[in-house]
Amino acid sequence: MKQAGKTVKEPLWGIINAIVLEDSNGPAESINSRIKTVKVSSRGFRNKKRLATAICFHLGGIDLYPDGVQKRAVH
Repeated sequence: MKQAGKTVKEPLWGIINAIVLEDSNGPAESINSRIKTVKVSSRGFRNKKRLATAICFHLGGIDLYPDGVQKRAVH
């Protein structure tokens, strides 16, 4: 029982805040997962700047279609 108390003592306020605020790290984990998918699908980058550019391109939500052109639904 003492070991369980010691394990919870340090992060106790974080645990209480998460319960009271009903907060989750789900959105952050989702973004991390999508970044990992970009890294894996590319099979490596030459440098960090190219990785950052790929992340912004794939996850930035930028609409690259010109005005008047409708996107086709991807199934």
